[in-house]
Amino acid sequence: MNHLEIKDLMVFYENALAINNVSLSAAKGGITGVFGANSAGKSTLMYTASGIILDVQKKERMRGGQRLTIMGSILFEGREIRHLEASERARLGMVLCPERRRIFKESSVMENLRIGGVLATRAQVVRTLDYVFRIFPKLKLLRKREGGFLSGGEQQMLAIGRALMAQPKLLLLDEPLLGLSPLMETMLTGAVENINQETGISVVLAEQYARPVLPIIDYGYVMENGGVVVMGEARELMDNPDVKSAYFGM
Repeated sequence: MNHLEIKDLMVFYENALAINNVSLSAAKGGITGVFGANSAGKSTLMYTASGIILDVQKKERMRGGQRLTIMGSILFEGREIRHLEASERARLGMVLCPERRRIFKESSVMENLRIGGVLATRAQVVRTLDYVFRIFPKLKLLRKREGGFLSGGEQQMLAIGRALMAQPKLLLLDEPLLGLSPLMETMLTGAVENINQETGISVVLAEQYARPVLPIIDYGYVMENGGVVVMGEARELMDNPDVKSAYFGM
């Protein structure tokens, strides 16, 4: 069963095509990778899947800015959700951890995590907080520190932890390894694998360079110029010389 299914998705900014007829699916309980260079359309895809693009669309309309058009179908657990607001999709269990973390820098680690769990029950907050501190023990030590005083890697841990507090069934991770050291990449990749295996949360992970996360994905898509150009299981992608050279650093 597919947790997320996107069919014939197209996103236009005025006359510029940002997403070009993309179809992809994310299996329930699996990890799906979306790879591509900057401006390939990865973040637009994640914003569209999560519903945040509808907020962008409204703001552009209100200020008389670029006209944003969205076409196609987005199914979550078999239900069409393309017209649902981001908050409604989050309530259903689709949660985005955005690019560049976007934590609340003037709030403490604990405050950030509690904000993430605002719609969760008390029991869920207690259970998830314990889990977050188990996979990211550094956050427990830093729980009173303001987000703005955390390192890039610590902020990314916090961003993922905050997303987990929202009780996702499907976690969308937009470039979680951006700007991090190889050691931190390895740690966070292991944490994502743990989240998937221990909690059963489905994951869609978008990254520019696939090599650090390739070992943990079940299936992957490569995007160029807003469209999917290659898809396949991890081994199939690795065996493609063009993909290996462009995206895997090999």
